[in-house]
Amino acid sequence: MIQKELRLSYFFAVLNAVIIGLSFLFAKIALDHAGPLDTLAFRFASSFLAMSVPVALGWVKLDYRGKPVHKVLLLAALYPLGFFTLQAFGLLHATSAEGGILYAFTPIVTMIVASLALKETTTALQKGSIFVSVFGVVFIFVMKGSRIDLSNLAGISLLLLACFAFAGYTVMARSLSKSFRPAEMTYFMMGVGFAAFLVASVTDHAAAGTLDRVFDPLSSGAFVGSILFLGVASSLVTALTSTYILARMEASRMSVFANLSTIVSMAAGAIVLGEELTIYHLIGSVMILAGVIGTNRLGRKKAAPKPAAAVPAEAEPL
Repeated sequence: MIQKELRLSYFFAVLNAVIIGLSFLFAKIALDHAGPLDTLAFRFASSFLAMSVPVALGWVKLDYRGKPVHKVLLLAALYPLGFFTLQAFGLLHATSAEGGILYAFTPIVTMIVASLALKETTTALQKGSIFVSVFGVVFIFVMKGSRIDLSNLAGISLLLLACFAFAGYTVMARSLSKSFRPAEMTYFMMGVGFAAFLVASVTDHAAAGTLDRVFDPLSSGAFVGSILFLGVASSLVTALTSTYILARMEASRMSVFANLSTIVSMAAGAIVLGEELTIYHLIGSVMILAGVIGTNRLGRKKAAPKPAAAVPAEAEPL
């Protein structure tokens, strides 16, 4: 049973990377029709409402009695609130390429935080594999002519903090998996994200005197389609599967899968937008794949997964 659940965790980790890789494309489409706060408000509205339906019908059971709910509130403060807020304001002062480079370092940050907070251990080969994966992402961006401009210090600092917020969420979610089911953590997080970004969006429109234009983006079919993907697939599904994975796999091993999203993003750009793929894309992709495989295949005896029995089984993994 444990091996079956571990294989399912690997499948979910790859699925998450595919969804996140595609989310960049849909985010670009959504931002053509609405600002960042409006996009986030609609995004988490769709994710919260999508999960509220099975909860209301009794298909998904939630029970927060006697559980440390304040810790899940802190989890939600890290992700989605902290991560998306820091990322959005960071990208106001830095380029998307700088954001991509810095986000690639999240597995390294996660490995360090997990070793300190959860006492997770990684072998030298696993550490080397994580660095190879990160270098593969950085190599692609650098070869494209991207670089980090230190004059954008404010933006870079915020993007780095976003990495720490996501690493903190990953580590904390693994710790809370002993007390909460994946659905319980995810529903709480989506609810907090919906409420917070809705207030932020309405406040922003009220200050600008544009409250009558809040729902204007919904007139675009492209925007609605993008929001449904970002809200249901990229936010809800990935949050549910991530909490499932973290109950069965170390945070450092799971986080390295995020770099696979770079490969998916490149493929989507080539297929949908006609962007050019070159030899350095191939070299970087091989490095990313080698790093992910090495992190999860090397040194397993020193980094055994936690028993899945610590978390009650879900009737449905999503």
